[in-house]
Amino acid sequence: MSEELLNCSFCSKSRKDVTKMIVGASKVAICNECIKLCVEILDEDVVKAHKEKMAKGGLDVLNPITIKEHLDQFVIGQDAGKTVLSVAVANHYKRITNPPKDLELEKSNVLLLGATGAGKTLMARTIAKYLDVPFAIADATTLTESGYVGEDVENVVQKLYANAGGDRYKTERGIIFIDEIDKITRKSENTSLTRDVSGEGVQQGLLKIVEGVECRVPPQGGRKHPDAQMITIDTKNILFIVGGAFTELEKQIKSKQSSGMGFGAKLKDNDIKNYLADVKPEDLIKYGLIPEFVGRFSMITHVDSLSEPQLVQILTEPKNALIKQMQYLFSLDDIKLEFDKSSKLAIAKKAKALGTNARGLKNILDRVLLPFQYDATEMSNRGVEIIKITSEVVDNNADPVLIFKKTDGTSKKQSS
Repeated sequence: MSEELLNCSFCSKSRKDVTKMIVGASKVAICNECIKLCVEILDEDVVKAHKEKMAKGGLDVLNPITIKEHLDQFVIGQDAGKTVLSVAVANHYKRITNPPKDLELEKSNVLLLGATGAGKTLMARTIAKYLDVPFAIADATTLTESGYVGEDVENVVQKLYANAGGDRYKTERGIIFIDEIDKITRKSENTSLTRDVSGEGVQQGLLKIVEGVECRVPPQGGRKHPDAQMITIDTKNILFIVGGAFTELEKQIKSKQSSGMGFGAKLKDNDIKNYLADVKPEDLIKYGLIPEFVGRFSMITHVDSLSEPQLVQILTEPKNALIKQMQYLFSLDDIKLEFDKSSKLAIAKKAKALGTNARGLKNILDRVLLPFQYDATEMSNRGVEIIKITSEVVDNNADPVLIFKKTDGTSKKQSS
């Protein structure tokens, strides 16, 4: 029997009535229309399973205290930021999983202010992983209005779609983090007739997506083309977290508060780091964010610059601590990597001096350990059992203390 004479085994349509007919064993056939229907049914099952997963133990998974306790395992300090973010995320996903019938709940998008490397991105990423939702990061400085050189603002949604494995349902319930948002402020407080492509125009473009809109994006990324295939993503249930250092804003608030403290008044060191805690929406508008954009972020919070003791904690305490990562890599060559107290403090001091908070720790650690990583296999073959890092190694590129295995199974100490 030819394919033209076959009918679909499910809807009975003939080959000439459909676009495609797939024929299996025993002349069983299925048309493209029935395949599409099957995919939709399977998608409904996936949606149902995801809702059940989110609802299961909802008072536990969506409890702000539980979310913050999880964040505490990965992020040192930043209690104010973690608390606000935990409440915002819990409310957002409660809104999605248990929508009211006669009430429309608005999204709890979050604006995080604070220094580079203080934990803004890590907090957002950790929460997304904890809730098992897709996550995407974008740099606001690379975004432009449609029609200009650079990334379209819709590309942030496309990145989320790609990270969701092409699953539209998961995409529409994911988290997007946009960093460097303070770099797209408009140039002045006066509204200009000509739009600022690098500032206000990008804010206007992001405004619609953050608020919630059906966004058409190319599944493979890149610029839109009239003839290209597009995927429609509804952004109304995507949580947006935006962050920025807002360094100049911090200086402005410090100056404003200092002028009202009286002549000769002195500030405590602990007060200096908390100026961004006093930021109000009108401060952000004066700084250059348009009122409509600020209004889409109901939760505004801050992160603090990290102290040297906190940087030492970051090296050692979190589940994904940098020293733990390095120790694992050396263990693959049967070498134990150890750091004395002075070496950890020396690394923290260098990172603090760089002014990049935790972001500088990895760079310093990589530089210190590079020679030993390069020779790790050979050192292991020579019988090295332990490499001990001291402050002299960190500060002066001195040789570490090496402990060798003896042939009788004991160890002996030797300088490199």
